[in-house]
Amino acid sequence: MTSFNRSTSRRLKKLTQIPSVWEGDRRPLSSSQTQNSDPDVKGECILWVDGSQGIVRGMDVVAPETGPEAIVRTLMRAMEHPHNPAKPARPQRIVVKDREIQFYLRGVLQDLDIAIEYAPDLPLIDELFRGFTEILDSQVPDLPPQYAQVLREKAFALWQAAPWEFLEEQQILSIEINKWDVGTLYASVMGMLGMEYGILLYRSEDSLKRFRTSVLKEDESQGHLEEAFLKQDCLFLTFERADDTEEEEDEFDDLADLPLSEIEPTFGNIHPLEGLRSVLYDEEALVVYVAIESISRFMRDHRNQLGGDTFPSLSRRYRISLPESSKELTKSVSIAVSSMPQLATELEEIAGFDTLEDDSESPAPIFQSLRDDLIPEDSFLSLGVVSWEMLDYLRQGGAYHATGEITQAGDGLPVILIQTSRPKAKTVISNIEQAGGLKAICFNPGADPFDGTRYDLGLLQTDNGELFLFGEFEDDDPIHVEARKKWNQRCKNTNGYCGLIIAKGLTGASRGNPQLRDMMALFEAQFLSPKDLGLGTLQLMPQLQFEET
Repeated sequence: MTSFNRSTSRRLKKLTQIPSVWEGDRRPLSSSQTQNSDPDVKGECILWVDGSQGIVRGMDVVAPETGPEAIVRTLMRAMEHPHNPAKPARPQRIVVKDREIQFYLRGVLQDLDIAIEYAPDLPLIDELFRGFTEILDSQVPDLPPQYAQVLREKAFALWQAAPWEFLEEQQILSIEINKWDVGTLYASVMGMLGMEYGILLYRSEDSLKRFRTSVLKEDESQGHLEEAFLKQDCLFLTFERADDTEEEEDEFDDLADLPLSEIEPTFGNIHPLEGLRSVLYDEEALVVYVAIESISRFMRDHRNQLGGDTFPSLSRRYRISLPESSKELTKSVSIAVSSMPQLATELEEIAGFDTLEDDSESPAPIFQSLRDDLIPEDSFLSLGVVSWEMLDYLRQGGAYHATGEITQAGDGLPVILIQTSRPKAKTVISNIEQAGGLKAICFNPGADPFDGTRYDLGLLQTDNGELFLFGEFEDDDPIHVEARKKWNQRCKNTNGYCGLIIAKGLTGASRGNPQLRDMMALFEAQFLSPKDLGLGTLQLMPQLQFEET
């Protein structure tokens, strides 16, 4: 049996021993509702209370498999660092209702002059646990227990059907239900851009249009977007990475790359007067159930038509059986699902798809070799300069990649700094070297086709001709505008020569200001203008956000 160190025993014996009786126990902390809604929710609560004063001195929640040492650790805190208003002290007597705990504590506490006694009942702790149970039982589960399993099964089936591979957000499906006070739902599928995955089920066409119009206003402040979000009137199903999934460093950039076991569906409701609620009540759960099932069947039946270049006019009626646990009098409902190409056209017009580009230039398609998998998402990025003296030091290192004789004019060599972790930096360097080295650094105009925002896209061109996106900067950002002016002037001074520095130390003290020892590679390159590239304006969605100095 583990016992206290002698120094610990001496320290505890110095505490004032008060003439009081403490109750202690360890019990499962669960309720009927939490067990039904989530069978994985488990835990045991350890409580130490002063029965004489009627106060809790220490409490902890541990995993069921935690050993008996946990009850001693909580007791030590109850003695040395008790909850307010209790003062540090040592009791004269301890009462427990578990014989194993009694014998264990007698062995561990034998040098502390504390009597360890058994009692079949602990009135104060019994009352506290009754209160805990009432609180847990009064909590509304995220999903009605009778529908939780079947809803999750339908959600996973929809995930595997992947409607976002065929439908864009503005390509709406109408779902005519006419039951549970719901007429027609308007389903907007999220996920084609590889950012957020899920289904928004709007209760009215007007709510859908108002939201789309609102988020496309020029006011992009956080307050405006939050207000627009909360004014939606819809039910939703979204997919996230499971909370208990271990974070693996940049192994997955997209939920779609994860195995099904690491995907977690979340259900909820948004209403202007109620706000966001991640809870579904009985009738809402049934509405979402039949909507998900009908969408899954519609995708199965019309997969080929929806995979074309146009959004066709399609309609299908289904009879959906309700879950066996349903208390509804009818065991099935008739649902009509239809595509809405005319509404999709209206939403595209709201987004201004046809008026994004200047009259003087035609929009270019996404460049086939443009990739965004070279630079890690969480990198620190800046446009800057290294002095000619610093350049000489870097040239003496082993990871210097020269392209030619640089004209040393101005304050130094203009560089793009990419700072990330050491393993990721090594991967970036290796990938550039395998592509034959770095040929050019470029900035090219881009536009977001959904909100009209214009970007200055930072591109790296490797020697094999591939283009990699390293940054997306809003072209009206004053910090970036000033940085680009300096960059252009410095490149002019060096006759078009510039460089890319890959550095480690992203999470250390040198974050944002890497020292010479942190710089793992310098690639020299030529600076190319948009005219040199000849790509026109690229229609790209903003995905990476970088800091710039």
